[in-house]
Amino acid sequence: MEAVVKKYQQRFRRARDEMDRWANLQSRLILQFTSSSSIIQRLQVLRDSKNYGCLNNIGDIKDAVLTKQMESLQSILLSMKKTLEEFHGVVLRLEKIHRDGRQMMRGGSSQPSLKQLKQRVGVKPSLADCLDGLMLLHEMHHFEYLLKSSLVSALSTLILKPNSCDLSALQQLLIDQPNIPKEEVQVIFDIIFAEEIS
Repeated sequence: MEAVVKKYQQRFRRARDEMDRWANLQSRLILQFTSSSSIIQRLQVLRDSKNYGCLNNIGDIKDAVLTKQMESLQSILLSMKKTLEEFHGVVLRLEKIHRDGRQMMRGGSSQPSLKQLKQRVGVKPSLADCLDGLMLLHEMHHFEYLLKSSLVSALSTLILKPNSCDLSALQQLLIDQPNIPKEEVQVIFDIIFAEEIS
């Protein structure tokens, strides 16, 4: 059993790497979201000719400025889409780590009994702890990814009818992320790596 637990710990190390990648993507998405929100808020002002004053005499200044802002916004939205794809990649890799962990349990010559799954040796985690931890990490990140996708979709709908309150609320919701409680994740890792801590 000790050898199996060590194999699970290797999977948790891979999961921790994925979570570090997730944190970097979160920072990037917040910057992209903030930039796109700023442009969307400016669009209403830029669409009104009165805001250009004497610059209205310079050819198609209003159209040129609006076109440039829309191009910038389009570029940021494409970048956000790529960032979401990278988030999805992390979710898929966590799912694979979890699936491989379940497969490892089934792949042995004999299926462990419920008692064996819950059995602990010293401070080492039980096999059930390992399986549950991998499942929780995957589920947390999966649901978090779905929320982020919804926020980005909602942002896109505000381009035609910008509402600063809605933009602020969406941005705050994203900044308040991750909804993955760090303490809960740390508890999972503390259980799995208990013998290294003690």
